[in-house]
Amino acid sequence: MWNNLSRILMLIAMMLAGAAAYLYWGYGAQLHQQVRSCAARSEELSLENQRLTREVVYLGNRMNSEIAALSSQKQAELAKVRSTRDDMIRSLRSEVARGQIRITQLADRLSVNIVNRILFPSGRARISRNGKKVLMRVGAVLAKAHDKTIRVEGFTDNVPPGPALKNRYPTNWELSTARATNVVRFLQDATGVNPSQMEAVGMGQYHPLASNSTAAGRSRNRSIEIVLAPRYSALAARLARSAATAGKVPSGVDSGAAKTRFHTPVDRAH
Repeated sequence: MWNNLSRILMLIAMMLAGAAAYLYWGYGAQLHQQVRSCAARSEELSLENQRLTREVVYLGNRMNSEIAALSSQKQAELAKVRSTRDDMIRSLRSEVARGQIRITQLADRLSVNIVNRILFPSGRARISRNGKKVLMRVGAVLAKAHDKTIRVEGFTDNVPPGPALKNRYPTNWELSTARATNVVRFLQDATGVNPSQMEAVGMGQYHPLASNSTAAGRSRNRSIEIVLAPRYSALAARLARSAATAGKVPSGVDSGAAKTRFHTPVDRAH
């Protein structure tokens, strides 16, 4: 009986040993391969993490550098605008003192507002002799602002053109547009301002600078405003160059020079 039991136990032991060997050489080899694969993948991920960490540090340093450069450029831009404003005030000191011309700066935008009685005879769009003298001084300063858009806006009060003007200027739209266009043409022809920087816009009576309920307000609304603003085509060109340096040029960026635009009343944009 003990011999039979020993044989049975021996047989079971051999079966278990065989099963263990089968599992080891079968599934065990696969498990070892998976462990080696996981170890290799872990090493790859560790190296990738190190690379990404270096990339983050590099990009962070570059971003800080570019922010500092942009801040420096912004300060330089504001300094140039202040210089242009100061030149304009010196050139037009007497008109500014009499309240006939207002010069204001808002960040990187400069505005020169000239009442129409300086530039035009009443109800006319042709520039007067005295108006040409004033615009010669204005143009001498504008001609040095090479990186600015120069937007000339014509404004009127809400009084319609009189009977003598109706045939030529049916509404204040036409009158304000004609005045703005004539100023732009004079600045180009007589003072050498780059026409590709300029825009002529007729605002009519629909963007009043003061109340039309008083004579003083209507007088202020009859004006020409010259606005100097950043030239967006130049900004687009700088962005394109910056993106190219980074190895990627944005699609749709037009770095070409701006064209002169003479806006009709329908085109008004303000």
